[in-house]
Amino acid sequence: MKVLKKLKVTLNNNLIPTHIKVWVILVSFLFIQLPGMSNILSINQDNKPKKTIPYTLPWNDMPIDLSFVYAKDKPAGKHGFLKVEGDKFVFENGTEGRFWGTNFNSAQCFPSHEHSEKVAKRLAKVGINMVRFHQLDGEWSTPNIFQFSRGENKDNTQSFDPESMDRLDYLIYCLKKEGVYVYMDLLTYRRFKTGDGVEVANKLGDAAKPYSTYNRRLIELQKKFNADLWTHINPYTKLAYKDEPAIVLTEITNECDLWSQNVTVEPYRTELEDLYRDWAFQNKVKVGESNVVFNKEDADIQKFFIDVTTAYYKEMIAHMRDIGVKIPVAGTNWTRNAAHLTAQVVADFTDSHAYYYNFGLWGDGSKRFMNASMTGSMQNMIPGLAFYKVQDKPFFVSEWDNPWPNEWRAESSLLLAAAGAMQGWGGFAIHTYRYTLDENVDMIAKPLTGDALNGVYYRGGLFDTFNDPAKFGLFYHAALIMRRGDVSPAEKTLNVKLENLQQKQGKALLLTAEKHKVETVLPDMTPKGDIIVSTDEEVVELDKKEVLSDTKELYRNLNKKIGWIDSPRTKAIYGFVGKEDNIKLNDVNFEVKTDFATIAISSLNDKPINVSGNMLLTAVGRAENTNSKYNNEHTQVLDVGEGPILVEVIEATIEINTNKKNLRVMSVNPQGLITGYMPSEYQDGVFRFEIGKEFQSMYYLIQEM
Repeated sequence: MKVLKKLKVTLNNNLIPTHIKVWVILVSFLFIQLPGMSNILSINQDNKPKKTIPYTLPWNDMPIDLSFVYAKDKPAGKHGFLKVEGDKFVFENGTEGRFWGTNFNSAQCFPSHEHSEKVAKRLAKVGINMVRFHQLDGEWSTPNIFQFSRGENKDNTQSFDPESMDRLDYLIYCLKKEGVYVYMDLLTYRRFKTGDGVEVANKLGDAAKPYSTYNRRLIELQKKFNADLWTHINPYTKLAYKDEPAIVLTEITNECDLWSQNVTVEPYRTELEDLYRDWAFQNKVKVGESNVVFNKEDADIQKFFIDVTTAYYKEMIAHMRDIGVKIPVAGTNWTRNAAHLTAQVVADFTDSHAYYYNFGLWGDGSKRFMNASMTGSMQNMIPGLAFYKVQDKPFFVSEWDNPWPNEWRAESSLLLAAAGAMQGWGGFAIHTYRYTLDENVDMIAKPLTGDALNGVYYRGGLFDTFNDPAKFGLFYHAALIMRRGDVSPAEKTLNVKLENLQQKQGKALLLTAEKHKVETVLPDMTPKGDIIVSTDEEVVELDKKEVLSDTKELYRNLNKKIGWIDSPRTKAIYGFVGKEDNIKLNDVNFEVKTDFATIAISSLNDKPINVSGNMLLTAVGRAENTNSKYNNEHTQVLDVGEGPILVEVIEATIEINTNKKNLRVMSVNPQGLITGYMPSEYQDGVFRFEIGKEFQSMYYLIQEM
């Protein structure tokens, strides 16, 4: 509209003929206003024009189908049950379990049968092989596992709704057919009720945290839930959940601990005090007559919390084993310090969550968010995650996100996948695919509200990723990196030795997990690594703000805010790559004109890129809704806009050293149609082509004729 106002002022000049004025107004209106045109002018923060195109990923399909790459892994479960060997997940037939996944939240766990069939195929096409069922028990969700529809006021949470279970069963059946495994959540957001025999149920929050870790009644209710779920027989697979090899991981409770969640509600506070006094007597710890203050800096309180948490995990795991559950079990999925991590290792694997997002900004009512680049940051989720990888234990990341509206979120998918593959982690599940079952959604997010976080459960699309080109759009390559092992394991293992139970992440982890394999060694463990350091030792020269992996496949420069992945089958650059003259990797050279972008090329036939005749190229950077508006710092959403989703056109010249003389580059639209062929040439063993000038897209197939 500002452009039109300026145009109006200019056209008031009487020297311009009337017929020219009319023509200019009509053409300008169409050019600026119609979101469906192939090129739309918008203004970036530097007030420089940028080109965008509509590119909405359909909810029920994907433009390109890579499921053929993983055909040997269908159906899920064909390799047998997942188990733990050392610090790896391994199936019964010896196949290593590596997962690139997503969460399904609340209602998305209970779709119609038709929806399940489509979404399972969609996930397989993009390479996802893991879905974590999260918030099955969330009271706010319609449906949820206890109640399919609203209206009836049930006074307890001790039975499953038949319709909800039918939908969950069929979803598991569809996922299994497509080679997609399941991470089954247990206690997440359940609201206990008076009919459950729970004291002061109205004063307890979601999952009765943290009282659910020690109160007998709450523990017995969890056991009943677990028994009912694991012994439930799926009529479509003909197997009880406990006997289903497509269900591979589970956790006892979601984001629950005594370290960060205060015990204040009576009679639960007094119950914990009584437990502490008994513990203190047995351990010869003196306790005064006044009320116990659970000071989390106190060494005895730390040890008590470890013992309570460990006992809880052991009891719940033993109960599941008695039921017949065979798969690896985690305690909870975040860790607060060395003491909490010590309690976690009693389980089969450790799990953690990580977000590149400052949730604290939300509390002032301004709806501000963090809009920083991960590529330019030392604290980009990776160091924190590495802290939770304990020596001799497998590690999984069941939630991560760099959520919209962060402008630079296209950095995140490949950066995490590459680091995780180098570390040998079991996998990732982004939070989240989506919360609802709306179809034909052509926006990245729905309008944010002041209640979108902290106490209200539907987050207004903030974490929905199923059609976000900047994150989900790069999952093709992320899945290949994790599942196929396109990034090699680190050559050396570095142990960070913790000395006391209060220790947290220190300087030693900064950038280190992008250089070597990193493991935390707890105070009672003996280090086994090639390099052993304390938490505050500097491993990478931090002043240089630059890190190269010991495999030479990963690189990141924090000052320039660029990074790259240089493996035989996947080449990628990300960050502010347009500010470099060119970026030369082995056999591939990138010369990018667009300031910010992620450009990835992956071979689709297991051959290195320099001899492959079938490759996928993805080029994406900023992605937004049409007519979305922000403040100057891009830290407040002024107008969420509307559909369709627009992606910035990435302009680049790319050269591939190859013996393939008959390659061509095809532009692919959201429906999977070829819309044009990129200008290209082959000379002296180099295939050279341009993207972004003609037939703009974010997906390009490079194939031999």
